[in-house]
Amino acid sequence: MPIEQQPPLDALVAACHWIGTKGWCPATGGNMSVRLSGQHCLITESGHDKGSISAEHFLTVNLQSGEVDGGRIPSAETGLHTLVYSLFPTVGAILHTHSVNATVLSRVEKSNAVILEGYEMQKSLGGQRSHLDRVIIPIFDNSQDIPALASRVADSHATVPLQYGFLVRGHGLYCWGRDVKEARRHLEGLEFLFQCELQLRLLEAK
Repeated sequence: MPIEQQPPLDALVAACHWIGTKGWCPATGGNMSVRLSGQHCLITESGHDKGSISAEHFLTVNLQSGEVDGGRIPSAETGLHTLVYSLFPTVGAILHTHSVNATVLSRVEKSNAVILEGYEMQKSLGGQRSHLDRVIIPIFDNSQDIPALASRVADSHATVPLQYGFLVRGHGLYCWGRDVKEARRHLEGLEFLFQCELQLRLLEAK
C-alpha cells in the first residue's frame, strides 16, 4: 500500500523498519511518534529495536500531561515530542534518530547551529525552493534532564523559530513533518545534507 494511503501508525511502523535498515537507530536507540489528535500522540515504548518494532510497541500519550495509561514506559524523551506537537499544531509525525552523521556533525560544529547553504538537496525540505537559501538546524547541548532540555528548545524557538528539526549535541536528530511521509523525506534529506557537510569539512581541513 502506498505510504499516503496507510493508516498513520502503519506508516510509522514502516518508517521505523526503514530507519532500522539505514542503521540510523542502533541498539534500540531513537524514538518515533505520530499525532492521534489535538490531545494525544502515539510514541515508541522504551527498549525496542526500531528495525523490528510492531504496532503493539507504541503507547498513547496525553500531550498536555505526558501521562501514559497502563504503567508501561514510553521513551525517556517523550517531553521533546510533546513540546514539538504543542509548538506546531500542523506537525503530524516526529522521528528521532541516532545516526553517525548527525551525532558527529553535532559535535564538530561548535556553534549553536548547522547552517546548510548551496546544496540542491535543500529542496527536499518543505517550502525550500532554492539552493541559495539558508537552512538553519539548531544544536542544543545534551542533557539527561529532559524538561530542562525541552525548556531550552522552547526558549530558542521563541527567538529563532524551528523549521524542520534540531540536533542534540553528541546525541542525534529530531525532525518532523505534517505526516509520516513528509517526516521521512525531511529525515532522508537532512541525513544526506549532514553527510555532505561532514565530507566537505574534511576536504577543507586537508
